Amino acid sequence: QVQLVESGGGLVQAGGSLRLSCAASGSIFAIERMSWYRQPPGQTREFVAAITRGGSTNYADSVKGRFTISRDDAKNTVFLQMNSLKPEDTAVYYCNAVTRLYRLEYWGQGTQVTVSS
Repeated sequence: QVQLVESGGGLVQAGGSLRLSCAASGSIFAIERMSWYRQPPGQTREFVAAITRGGSTNYADSVKGRFTISRDDAKNTVFLQMNSLKPEDTAVYYCNAVTRLYRLEYWGQGTQVTVSS
């Protein structure tokens, strides 16, 4: 079992920045990849960024150059630094973990990000 707790969401003006955190606990050794997804109002959940155990990262085209995913292994925490925020970045942001064996998926409870124009 893996537990994920997100924090850092809030209200920010367009052009501003926020940093989201996702603290993982439980069977952390089993995690192969951690990702951020988001669900804008009235839309389906979409991929934002991911980081693998080996440190490889990838991003959705819509956030490349503005968002950065990173991790602090000592704190079992993954971060999403979001710069140059746009109103279309408004969404509930979810942390996701996938295990190496069996590809089990775990989700956090989500954190709201609202970008005002």
